[in-house]
Amino acid sequence: MSDTRSRIRRHVRDTPGVHFNRIGRDLDIATGQAQYHLRRLVRDGELAVERIGGRAHYFDPAVDAWDRRTLAFLRRETAREIVVRLHADGPTRPAALADDLDLAKSTVSWHVSTLADHRIVEKSPDRPMTVSLARPERTAALLDEVSPSLPDRLVDRFVRTVDSLFDAEE
Repeated sequence: MSDTRSRIRRHVRDTPGVHFNRIGRDLDIATGQAQYHLRRLVRDGELAVERIGGRAHYFDPAVDAWDRRTLAFLRRETAREIVVRLHADGPTRPAALADDLDLAKSTVSWHVSTLADHRIVEKSPDRPMTVSLARPERTAALLDEVSPSLPDRLVDRFVRTVDSLFDAEE
């Protein structure tokens, strides 16, 4: 196996949920080279890929599917902030999350729905609805493993800015 492929595999195992663009940046390898080696590693079963929100996140294949989805979301600043708040405060209303995190209600609504679709959070059936972590103990353990990268945080902040401009118009 090539040295580049070994470096990629090691980096993914050390950085669970790392997305495609960050692998190239972190290892200083060309996009085409990263694509080629990642494709081979996934094909050969040495890595697993989870596609979430238009991004490919890579993992050791031994990582559980729920953990893969959760780690991918925890690498994104806004989703992570929502999960951290739910971990700290327990079941919370989406409007309170929006106020506490200084986010547009539409942003919180989208993230909560997406997190619920992936079974990371649960929405209560009662009204007013509350949101809680689906697996609080496991989520707490995963929170310690990851933090969003600078590019992820910048994209999230851009989306927040755009959302706040639309909310100001309402």
